[in-house]
Amino acid sequence: MSTSVLFDVPGPRARTRNALLTVASVILVGAALYGIYSGFDAKGQWRAEIWQPFLEWETWEFYIFPGLLGTLRAAAVASVLALVFGAVFGLARLSDHRWIRVPAGVVVEVFRAIPLLLLIFFIFYLAPAVAGPGDYTFMAVVVGLMLYNGSVLAEVVRAGVLSVAKGQSEAAYAIGMRKNQVMRLVLLPQAVTAMMPAIVSQLVVLLKDTALGYIIAYVDLLNTGFKILPARFFGSLIPAAIVIGVIYVALNMALSFLATWLERRSRRSRKTSAAPIEPPGQPAIGAGAGTGPQGGGVAAGRGME
Repeated sequence: MSTSVLFDVPGPRARTRNALLTVASVILVGAALYGIYSGFDAKGQWRAEIWQPFLEWETWEFYIFPGLLGTLRAAAVASVLALVFGAVFGLARLSDHRWIRVPAGVVVEVFRAIPLLLLIFFIFYLAPAVAGPGDYTFMAVVVGLMLYNGSVLAEVVRAGVLSVAKGQSEAAYAIGMRKNQVMRLVLLPQAVTAMMPAIVSQLVVLLKDTALGYIIAYVDLLNTGFKILPARFFGSLIPAAIVIGVIYVALNMALSFLATWLERRSRRSRKTSAAPIEPPGQPAIGAGAGTGPQGGGVAAGRGME
């Protein structure tokens, strides 16, 4: 019997069993979907009148589009700040100087460990005490997203630099380059390509986490969809949830598609010895121990000293 790298090719009995399991799974999933549909139908959630508001331009113009704009505005500002934060603290953790490396590591680990919702609450209630009365909802959401996601991106940056083959930096030092030149001209250009999947994956998480602004009444897509719309059009909570969910899926798929295109383009335009970096919490594909976001700590402390 021929074999593949991962498993034996199934024989006639195994193929029959797999086909039966596939049919059974399809039937179970179909039954579950029908149960959900029937439950919604029993509650009148498929009635045309409660879906009618989403077919009117005024609903999109005055409710959904302003919420979508708030989500995109918070996500865009927080993404830029998180990338800057991640680059600064990720490179700081690779510093030869202990007085830079250790405080940067403390900052990154602290903000990675604090729940994002707690950060948003803390900033929202602390800001009036420091800066006086005012509307700090946007600032609380953006700063909270920056601190949490920037700390995760700092580990991605560190792992990306460490994933570049050691011979690259050794060759650069051999021809007389300084450390900042090695980092800027040799390591970072290659590391960016390896970091691209993990960076965009974290930006997708950031975009979804803007929904936490709902807790402090920030006007975003979730706020308009689950608070304002159902209050304006009674009984439209489930239709609003479905519509808002579809919009979030479309946004994240568009961002993922853009990430895939950028990565392919960057890999065609330059050569890199760095393996792709997976998002934190997942094993790095093709990378050895110590090159992932979690495993690079010891290497970062020793390899750069």
